[in-house]
Amino acid sequence: MPGNINNAFPSGMMPYGLCTAFSESRESAQLQAQYHDGTAERSQLAQTSRKAFKLALRLTAARAIALKAFWDGQQGGVIPFLFYNLAEGTYDATGNSTQGRYTVVFRGNWSQTTGVLRTDVPQIELVEVA
Repeated sequence: MPGNINNAFPSGMMPYGLCTAFSESRESAQLQAQYHDGTAERSQLAQTSRKAFKLALRLTAARAIALKAFWDGQQGGVIPFLFYNLAEGTYDATGNSTQGRYTVVFRGNWSQTTGVLRTDVPQIELVEVA
């Protein structure tokens, strides 16, 4: 039946050391049509915006290895997991605290660039699913 979608069931929780490397952004999904006379038609696909979290830091080797291992464990975005936005609440290792907790999946492919003492993973992003 259309509209009968189950909520994502998270499996796992991002470690505290990795939660601190992400910053929040918001997305509002829309359909847009551009006409030949320059006018545009837009329509919202959702009533509210969806949170996304982008990697905001260049990672040390240990953090890059930990993120890659966690990314592999979540099958690169297939399996949803819990993420704590530390700007909204405190990290709870048990996952019981709901303040600042989001169910997310990875979006983007893994590609990394390693420089002197730091690693960039520019395409990795977390997207809220529930």
